[in-house]
Amino acid sequence: MSTTGTTHGTATNHDATPSPDLTPAHDTDVLVVGAGPTGLLLAGDLAAAGLKVTVVERRPAGRSNLTRAFAVHARTLEQLDARGLADELLATGTTITSLRLFGQLSLSLSGLQTRFPFLLITPQYEVEHLLERRARSAGVDFRYGTELHALRQDADGVTAELTGHDGADEADGSHAADGTDGTDRTDRTDRTDGTDGPVTVRARYLVGTDGVRSAVRTALGLPFPGASVIRSIVLADVRLDEEPDKLLTVAASPSGDAFAFLAPFGDGWYRVMGWDRRRQVADDEPVELDELRNIARRALGRDYGMRDARWISRFHSDERQAPAYRAGRVFLAGDAAHVHSPAGGQGMNTGLQDAANLSWRLAAVLRGTARDPEAVLDGYQTERHPIGARVLRTSGAIVRLAMAHTPLQRFGRNLATRVIGSVRPVADRAIGQISGIGIGYGPGTRRVPDLKLREGRLHELLRAGEFVLVTPEDSDGATPALPGTAPVTDGGLIRATWANPARRDTLLVRPDGYTAAL
Repeated sequence: MSTTGTTHGTATNHDATPSPDLTPAHDTDVLVVGAGPTGLLLAGDLAAAGLKVTVVERRPAGRSNLTRAFAVHARTLEQLDARGLADELLATGTTITSLRLFGQLSLSLSGLQTRFPFLLITPQYEVEHLLERRARSAGVDFRYGTELHALRQDADGVTAELTGHDGADEADGSHAADGTDGTDRTDRTDRTDGTDGPVTVRARYLVGTDGVRSAVRTALGLPFPGASVIRSIVLADVRLDEEPDKLLTVAASPSGDAFAFLAPFGDGWYRVMGWDRRRQVADDEPVELDELRNIARRALGRDYGMRDARWISRFHSDERQAPAYRAGRVFLAGDAAHVHSPAGGQGMNTGLQDAANLSWRLAAVLRGTARDPEAVLDGYQTERHPIGARVLRTSGAIVRLAMAHTPLQRFGRNLATRVIGSVRPVADRAIGQISGIGIGYGPGTRRVPDLKLREGRLHELLRAGEFVLVTPEDSDGATPALPGTAPVTDGGLIRATWANPARRDTLLVRPDGYTAAL
């Protein structure tokens, strides 16, 4: 993050701030396992805070895989804006202001109270490209072709045993991830003896962002309870001879035996997803474009002249969640912590929100500004685990509505869509949950909009990665002190004043854009 200053003081220059207590016994402050979007945002935040960060990735540098994620919701765009990346990402895709579900429900996003009242459709690799570039510029050490073999922790840190290949960091920023969150990824550690045997890295904390088959979660012995909810989903990026409405469309066949999803990237390519109850086969069963055309005709009424698939695959979707996101000095985030159906485009967005919530906590503890380090770290589980569970419920509800095939199930779907479409508070709540704008963490911890302050927009001030204390300006010019009940000390705190002089309240905003209770 940049280090833009404010009135009443300037932000700390993180590059000049050494990591407290980092000794020769620790090779790095934080070891991040997995370089999908979640791991990249987390690593970039921590490095921008002046911490030493190492990212390991199982995949060799530059190797691409399928990119299933494509939707960037409003709250995620706000988080990227607070890192100076949103405008650049917007240029890579197309925006959608309405969602059409099941042919009879249209949800408008244009009323969202945000600078981003829409859904951005862009490939996951565009998000990764920006986040990796930011992380590299902040000094993150990337090591590719490396897997986590084992880990052990003690009171002072985590020892990770890694296996991989000798060689330099050759990343070109072009890789994409499979799954919705950079699943199945981990990086390369260079050996000094020219062999490929295991090496150890000593870190003060370790974060697993390595996807559904997380090696970190396995090493911790944490279960991943749940089940497959839908099999044999066909996914492709195609060109169309007929241009559909500029909407994100989810539709089901009248019988409920097929459903399809269609969204434009804005560059002539479209993301299409289809499911056929009559063809439930293994993920490795060959798939042709004719299969997806057939599903689209049944669910959407026509296939829009699908052609020229640049890739096509078949996959299944699970609903699973780890019971704990923290085990001592080890944390889980993204698909390593939770996985769910692709309905609603929640996967990558939820993982990025995990990272934004966790990064400021680790930074505060490692830089010595947290008043109660254990409470700050425990807050990650307290806040994010219920959100993960909620996303499982909402995405699962959407896919089950799409799969409805009995008369009673179809009646329930029609009733649900009528209620959502006709009762404004219900529709607003649904849009708020899907977009992330309506997600909060309970009393005293709510999302703060992009306030206009005397010093500029709130999101611009948050680019320094610090807490922002917004206060009225006293008549004598003095600035109020940070209350002792705040979760952090005033080290690196940015002070700002209300643009409206009539406001006399005080607001402490966390680096992730949520209020901190005072």
